[in-house]
Order: sequence, then C-alpha cells, then structure tokens
Amino acid sequence: MVQHKHPLLDKTIQILSDLVAFDGLGGESNLPILGYIKKYLDEQDVPYTLIPNAEGNKASLHARIGPAADGGLVLSGHMDVVPVKGQDWHTDPFVLTEKEGLLYARGSCDMKGFLACCLAMVPFFKEKDLQTPIYLAFSYDEEVGCLAGEELAYAIMTSYVEKPKYAIIGEPSMMQPIVGHKGIIIYKTTVHGSAGHSSRIKQEVSAIHTAAKLILWLEEKMMSLTETDDRFVPNHTSIHVGMVNGGIAPNVIADKCTFFWDVRQIPETNLEALLNEYFDYAKKLEAELRTKFAGTAIVHEMDHPNVTPLDTAADAPIIALLSQINERQDLGTVAYAAEAGQFSEAGFSTIICGPGDIAQAHRANEFVSVEQLNNCVVMLDKLGELFEKQ
Repeated sequence: MVQHKHPLLDKTIQILSDLVAFDGLGGESNLPILGYIKKYLDEQDVPYTLIPNAEGNKASLHARIGPAADGGLVLSGHMDVVPVKGQDWHTDPFVLTEKEGLLYARGSCDMKGFLACCLAMVPFFKEKDLQTPIYLAFSYDEEVGCLAGEELAYAIMTSYVEKPKYAIIGEPSMMQPIVGHKGIIIYKTTVHGSAGHSSRIKQEVSAIHTAAKLILWLEEKMMSLTETDDRFVPNHTSIHVGMVNGGIAPNVIADKCTFFWDVRQIPETNLEALLNEYFDYAKKLEAELRTKFAGTAIVHEMDHPNVTPLDTAADAPIIALLSQINERQDLGTVAYAAEAGQFSEAGFSTIICGPGDIAQAHRANEFVSVEQLNNCVVMLDKLGELFEKQ
C-alpha cells in the first residue's frame, strides 16, 4: 500500500501498461513504441526532434519543456528491452500485471517504468512556469551496447542555443543516486591457422591452441592489474571471454577459431594502454607462428564501441540538485555499464537514479513496485517545483 499516493501515479501506471505492450528488443526496430511516444507528445503539444539511424528503422527522441535557458536537466532512458525467450514467465510478459503492489512485465523495471514517470509528468511540467527547462531523451539499442546513447547526448548538447547542465539516467536504482558505473568494450578475435591431421600438431598452427594462449594472456593480465576502486564489486577491471568457436573434428587441427571477450573497466584503468598491450602480444605471437605457417593471422574486430565509465564526483552539481528533490541521499555505484557515462563525457553533470531494482532486470517475472513508481513521480514533481523557482 502506497502512502501519500501522488495524483499522477494512476496515469503513470496506465502509460507503463501501454509501453510494455511494445515488445521491441534491442537491435530491432523501435518505431512502434516511438510512434506511441510521438503521439503522446503531439497530444501534449510538445515539439520533439528525432535522431534516426542510417537505415531509418530506429530513432532516438529528444524534446524540451520550458524556456530556452541555460542550466536545464535531461531525463533520459532507453526504449528497448531484452528477450523473454526461454524464460519461465508466470504472466504474459507484455501485459502489465499487478500482484500485491508489484507490476510484472518485461521492461517494467528496465526501464519503461522511468519512461512512464517522465511522460506522465509532461502535463505537470507544462503547467509550471518553468524558469529552467526540462528535457526528455529516449534512446534505442541500449540493451545491445548503448549504441545510440553517445549520439543522443551530443545531439542534445549541440542542438539547442542554450546549454543543458544536468542529466538523470533513470536506470533502476531503487531511487538511490548512482555516481559511478564501469565501462565496457567487446572485441572479437579470430585466429587463422593451418588445417591438418592432429598427429601433425607440431608442424601445423592450431587456431584453437593459439586462441588458448591469447585467452590465457587476457586472464593473466586481469589478475595482474593493480588499479582498484572499492566502490565496485569486483573492485577492479575485469576481462572476460564469453564465447569460443573453432574446429570441425577432434582429429583435425583447427584452421580457424573465434572468441569474444569484454573489458569492464573501472574509471582508473587506462583502457587504451591495456588494449594496445594485448594487440602487441598478439602481433608478436602472429609473427612467431608465421615462421611455421605463412598464412597465420590474428584479427581483432570491435564488436561494439566502448561505453565510457561514469565517475561523478561527490561535489558535482547534479548531487547538490538531487539532494533537493530526492528522498535518498546515499550515493552508490554499480558494476554494469549504462548511457550515463556517455552523457557525462558529452558534458552533462550526470547521475543514475530511477525506480525499481536492477536485480529484477533481464530475468523472468521482472517487476517494479507501485511504491517505487510513486517515489519517482514525487521526485519529478519536486523537480518541476524547483525549476519553477530558479
């Protein structure tokens, strides 16, 4: 039972019910859910700008409510979700279902709950005589690598005459202010060796054996890293190999092996130096093996671009602002990556703060509590009140 229910809570839940009905996965077109949001903003007479992808089947959206004045705040979230296939759902994942104060559906927590709160508050923001603007920023393909976040952040920073100052990324944090997250970059390494009978292992170049050396190097490198940041768990940069594929038979020397690996870096890690060290090792190994087989090759491809870590200082302007509108004051960090680092790099004083628990994200029977949505709406209400005075 929610105490001090906000007048716009029911509207928020209705909008969330509409949003979760769209099953747009990361990597797929987001035009259906985008169409719903456009229609809603049209009805509220709020102009918006779209940032389409090259194919025209996806787009991010940003909009301003209030005057063309410096110092505004961006409310940002993503429209896409992760798959439900293979998960043991007890309700229809694309129908919002309430049970004992919990709202079940794919994306209810991550992160359509925050989008619903923002959209429900649009009429409230419009009624206010805002002296400082509030922006909406909704992206696509966050769940497959934060692919649109950087472009969206820089578009907002450069599209308006005025300069926005703050950004709140509404990832589920139980409304706790999150000041840091790890970055992530993913690579694919492909080793080309020479096929042959397995009895000739010393005469040929096994792509699998070579890949194993590279994978072992990555693990040993992780174990040797000295930078730590106790705000994170684990408190260091992690390097992980998640997929390996190679070989055609047990008795055939593999002439090709591919593996995917990621680096989740703390802000203190020099990512460029770490990557270059790995590439240099691979280059030396390649040269050594070419004396045995001239066609040996080790090829690296970025699977998706680096997502910048977030490292917001305790005295950052967004911390002082949030302390005026949010009940929770305890600062935290998270080990996952998000678009917050991209907004910070674009020049915004940035924080993560949104309804729901990240422990519920990406799993069967995902939910957000009604109380969490109410707390978020209350925070946005206070934001409107504050920006009417400033």
